[in-house]
Amino acid sequence: MNIPPISIAAAKQALIEQYADPRLRHRASMLWGTRGVGKSSIVRQVAEHFAVPLIDLRLTTIEPVDIRGAIYADESQAKTVWFPPEFLPTADQPEGILFLDELTAADQRLQISAYSLILDRRVGHYQLPDGWQVIAAGNASFHGAVSHDMGTALADRMFHFNVQTVIDAFLSYAVASGYAPEVMAYLKVRPDKLDDTQTQLANDHLIGASPRGWEDISNVLRSGLSEQAQRVFVQGRIGAANAAEFFGVLKEIQAGVDVVALLEAEPGEATAELLPTNLDALYGMIYALLAAATDEPTMARALAIIEQLPDARAREPLPVREAQTLAMELLLEKALERGLEGVALDSAAYRRYSAQRAESGLG
Repeated sequence: MNIPPISIAAAKQALIEQYADPRLRHRASMLWGTRGVGKSSIVRQVAEHFAVPLIDLRLTTIEPVDIRGAIYADESQAKTVWFPPEFLPTADQPEGILFLDELTAADQRLQISAYSLILDRRVGHYQLPDGWQVIAAGNASFHGAVSHDMGTALADRMFHFNVQTVIDAFLSYAVASGYAPEVMAYLKVRPDKLDDTQTQLANDHLIGASPRGWEDISNVLRSGLSEQAQRVFVQGRIGAANAAEFFGVLKEIQAGVDVVALLEAEPGEATAELLPTNLDALYGMIYALLAAATDEPTMARALAIIEQLPDARAREPLPVREAQTLAMELLLEKALERGLEGVALDSAAYRRYSAQRAESGLG
């Protein structure tokens, strides 16, 4: 695909700016990307951003007549005419987004009707209202999904976005969505495991890891399932090899740090003894502290713990400064979201951290 890849966050911002421009809104956009990357999610978020209706058509679940409508005989005109479907927007809905999901996987007869909406903003006698934007999404053949080729005539009528998974954007979404800390810690040190579609295809495996899959894994970990049941569900979602590696790292994360004990420990030597000694445990601690910092005392204590990271008695070299910067930024973001910014900014630990960054020219 001769389109440079962009993150899901960049695609969302581009769609927001496109919708804001009435002229650009008239040109359809196409989101290309592997399964679970978040294409449908950002379209919903764009609609929410402008508080406009969203009509989401999963094209693999409907028939061609569902878009074109039903034909009937109009005796007054002595003609057969078409009843438009009820789900398409009417004149009393002047603005919104029409989302044609799974466009490339749809039956080719259905694509003809969908293409009419994209090319001409009409199908049969139905005309899409002026203020509506058409956004389509689908997979290319190399994404490993069912896919029909798109002709150049259609492709020439749309803006195209090659959406790819970017680990930092995914982790930001995961933090905001309250994913299990273990999932975020694992993907921080093994970003290649966020989406292993190409490996999955090369080995002819039915299932593999994907962003959507990791959301399910987070839900499994946060459930009340037994450890044995968790293993069964994780294997059934991301594959046996991925699950084996994940649980191996999970064991390191869980054994490496006791966040409850850390939060209760006295500053200084008592805290230093509990700090993580390996990379997996380090990021496990960061995301666990982030999840725990929900009020003034835990936020202040979490910041103090992060300040002490250089005191960790590591068995291996650790990216302590990088981890410290990540943790401080994440905690400050959460403080701003929770109305705890005063606690963070007044914290002696955060003030010393900021002063050090300023002295280093990084403030």
